[in-house]
Amino acid sequence: DTMIGYHAVSVIADAMAKGIEGFDYEKAYAAAKHSAELDHFGLAAYKRRGYISMEDENESVSRTLEYAYNDWCIAQMASILYTRRAESINYTYSSDGVITDSILKNYSDEHDKYTLRAGYYENLFDTRTGFFRAKKNGGFVEPFSPTEVNFGFTEGNSWQYSFFVPHDLGRLIELHGGREKFAAKLDEMFTTDQKLTGREQADLTGIIGQYAHGNEPSHHIAYLFNYVGEAWKTQKYVRQIMDEFYKNSPDGLIGNEDCGQMSAWYILSASGFYPVNPGDGIYVLGTPLFPEVKYRLENGTTFTVKASNVSSRNFYIRSAKVNGRQLDAPILSHNEIMKGGSLEFVMTDKLQMTAFPSKSGPITTLPGNAVAVPLITGQRTFSGSTTVSLSTTKSDSKIRFTTDGSVPTLKSQIYARPITIDIDTTIKAITEDFLGRMSLAAEATFTKRSNDWTVKVISGYSTQYTGGGENAIVDGIRGTTNFASGEWQGIQGKPYEAVIDLKRATEVKELGASFLQVAGPWIWMPDRVEFDVSSDGVNFTKAAEIKPAFPVREMKPTIREVIEKIAPVRVRYVRIRAFNFGKIPDWHPGAGGDPWIFIDEVFIR
Repeated sequence: DTMIGYHAVSVIADAMAKGIEGFDYEKAYAAAKHSAELDHFGLAAYKRRGYISMEDENESVSRTLEYAYNDWCIAQMASILYTRRAESINYTYSSDGVITDSILKNYSDEHDKYTLRAGYYENLFDTRTGFFRAKKNGGFVEPFSPTEVNFGFTEGNSWQYSFFVPHDLGRLIELHGGREKFAAKLDEMFTTDQKLTGREQADLTGIIGQYAHGNEPSHHIAYLFNYVGEAWKTQKYVRQIMDEFYKNSPDGLIGNEDCGQMSAWYILSASGFYPVNPGDGIYVLGTPLFPEVKYRLENGTTFTVKASNVSSRNFYIRSAKVNGRQLDAPILSHNEIMKGGSLEFVMTDKLQMTAFPSKSGPITTLPGNAVAVPLITGQRTFSGSTTVSLSTTKSDSKIRFTTDGSVPTLKSQIYARPITIDIDTTIKAITEDFLGRMSLAAEATFTKRSNDWTVKVISGYSTQYTGGGENAIVDGIRGTTNFASGEWQGIQGKPYEAVIDLKRATEVKELGASFLQVAGPWIWMPDRVEFDVSSDGVNFTKAAEIKPAFPVREMKPTIREVIEKIAPVRVRYVRIRAFNFGKIPDWHPGAGGDPWIFIDEVFIR
């Protein structure tokens, strides 16, 4: 209930991977599965779609990525329990390899199930831009900027979340086009001069390029250079972070000390190693800060980290040995630490490209990874006709689709070219990989507009809440009580004003609009709404004034349509102006701030 995901699972899975006892593994596993099978916080959509869409839940990209990692942790728990049982009953397989023990079969099946779900992250990866992106109506949300902090992400942006696949880095590197391109992407993150854009977010501090050490989703990223043969860059950035973002002063932490993670990162990093993927029992090397660190372990042994010649200048690793054995790769297992002994570094002030001959960290790729759903791209509303295109991240795959609302099968039509539609249409599509496996179904609905009206939003609107652009208030697409789903157009601290061009003189008998109130995040019904009409777009006459009279203290998310009949009038232009009540009242946590107005549709009948 504190943050997104179900990360208690990763703590438990990591403990199990490290052989830590003192709790009931079976009960912990049952509790983990229970969390994963709930339907709140976007989980129902995640299970149904293979990702969370903006229509489903706020912070959809972050939730999808973190759920996928959590599901990998559950798969690891199942694997550990499988091994424990097989060893306890001296299990042997049947001659044809079939698992005959029902408990073992259940572990095996559940391992496969959660491993499949652990690959759902790929459904939000855009191969064109190389970023994870929010989806809506089956396609990526436009416009897109990776620097923008918005409600597709939790306390971050696409830069900070596009490296969050710790459990399947092999596939993530493939999606980027290989190690060289992945390394270039990491370089760009730390060296770009692009600034954060979008929402103000207090947690985004400790900035190096687009890396944000003040918030935990970035904490593993500096260590990823180890996975592409550039360990010296990990050493450089980890030392920079330790030197610049941790100080012995009242403001000595660069960010929010969430559950001790800011300090945990420092303690482990200062020791010269860090767990990029909790649950696999592996640490990757960084750069040690002290000449000597001793871990007195609970099994009675001592593990000592020694760094000869270490200094503020000498932070590159020349060589590393565990108990006299030269490390071929920048990897250290938990089991090696628990045996006791020593990790010995020799440090230098010059980067060492050959310090680790095998060059890379423990690259992992999921077995039997999920088949990614297709991307459906097209105008959500259209006049006349429009075309819709389908694509997938897997070049060796086919896409099969339907346009009648039915779920596609392996017998459905194969996609070969953009689809032209001229009526309201729901397109559903699946990916079929080269093994004949199917993805979950992607779905998008395209609606033919009942009018050709255009809108000029005089007041402007937030780039966070565009509703789809200028014509959002006449496109027929309605929002839900999820204010960040993408259908609402929002403005803060001033009246909302727009002029609708009906394109021709039209008899109007009724005027109205639909607004949203979610008082927690400062969104209220307008205090009053005025409608004016005009024949020339210059000289306007008041036609209606409506006061929603909705309780300001109502905290439940609510949509309300305010509509009023007027004396019939023949006009071409309609102007709407919605006024808020002023500053946020004293009883609200945001007292003195500016309220928002959210609108999704104007009714002209």
